Amino acid sequence: MKKERLLTSSYFFIIAANFLLSFAFYLLLPVFPFYLSEVFATGKGLTGIILSCYTVATLSIRPFSGYLLDTFARKPLYLLAFFVFMTVFAGYMFAGTLLVFTLMRIIHGFSFGMVTVSGNTIVIDIMPSARRGEGLGYYGLANNIAMAVGPMTGLLLHEQYSFNVIFIAALSSCVLGFITAILVKTPAKQPVSHEPISLDRFILLKGIPSGVVLLLLSIPYGMTVTYVAMYGQSIGITGGMGLFFTMQAIGMAVSRLFSGKQVDKGRVTQVIALGIAIVCFGFFVLSGCASLTAWNPEVGTIVFFGIALFLGIGFGTMFPAFNTMFVNLAPHNRRGTATSTYLTSWDVGIGLGLVLGGSIAEMWNFQSAYLLGGCLSLVSITLFCWKVAPYYHRNKLR
Repeated sequence: MKKERLLTSSYFFIIAANFLLSFAFYLLLPVFPFYLSEVFATGKGLTGIILSCYTVATLSIRPFSGYLLDTFARKPLYLLAFFVFMTVFAGYMFAGTLLVFTLMRIIHGFSFGMVTVSGNTIVIDIMPSARRGEGLGYYGLANNIAMAVGPMTGLLLHEQYSFNVIFIAALSSCVLGFITAILVKTPAKQPVSHEPISLDRFILLKGIPSGVVLLLLSIPYGMTVTYVAMYGQSIGITGGMGLFFTMQAIGMAVSRLFSGKQVDKGRVTQVIALGIAIVCFGFFVLSGCASLTAWNPEVGTIVFFGIALFLGIGFGTMFPAFNTMFVNLAPHNRRGTATSTYLTSWDVGIGLGLVLGGSIAEMWNFQSAYLLGGCLSLVSITLFCWKVAPYYHRNKLR
């Protein structure tokens, strides 16, 4: 049978919009700890708390985003959230106090929570269901490419220019993304019956077991994307920190080229288990880089950047599979709720990772933080293989 068409103009436009939005996000992610430290003289613990406000706001809006997307037209909500997300970058340039900056982060988190759920739901709407795993893999690849060039670009700009230049660069990327998002054509939304308000309109209850596993994995991920540059500096790796994100993104990109197709063949749980196993190995080795660098700086540096590739492969392998798992557990008229539950689980862990990473580093060191990450990954794969995978096979709808 001839494959249904995946590569349409709207699919390309939403991928481009996703890349430009993600690039702006990742451009600032490794820069913010330096911004808070250099401009407001905040400590590691307070930095983690302030940055986590973004994630708290994001996960607070996620459940309502899913409900709104399942109830109303999706594209207007997507464009509104994208516009707010875009304008906050201009607001950072006028945040003269720590309080104003924190408020900007909260608004940014609300808009990010809505725009990511909207984009993820719309891309599912405009692709054929038989190629959903493959389509989500390519869609996520835009994030990976942004992750490769965004942090590296942000750190390079931080070395040469002021923070306002970095904010303008992020704003410019979002403006281009917003223009691209306008060009996306979405199918007419089918009318939905007005059902009574209940908990499962906001959270996919069947997705909670999978969400717990995803949360455990996102805690060390949050520590990594935010603090790995500082960790590298603390163990004597002083240059080229953007290479870590590039290696991680390369691993994600390579893995997505095959993982989505495996998901479309029905190997959802096998793909996730493989990805978690790789990630578990990666975090234990990352925590040991401090000892390796103290013993032999060259070996430690090689392992430090090399393990980024393994982490990228692990996370890139499991992302399309986890997304598909949540969608397969939900009826068609709950796609927005399924997507918001998937992303909420991820954001809760990211927020915990920001707080735990900064707090543990302040009390002990970053090595201890990543050792905890390895332990959490070990718990997640045990829980997934023992409970979540069998539960999924019993309850999936397609």
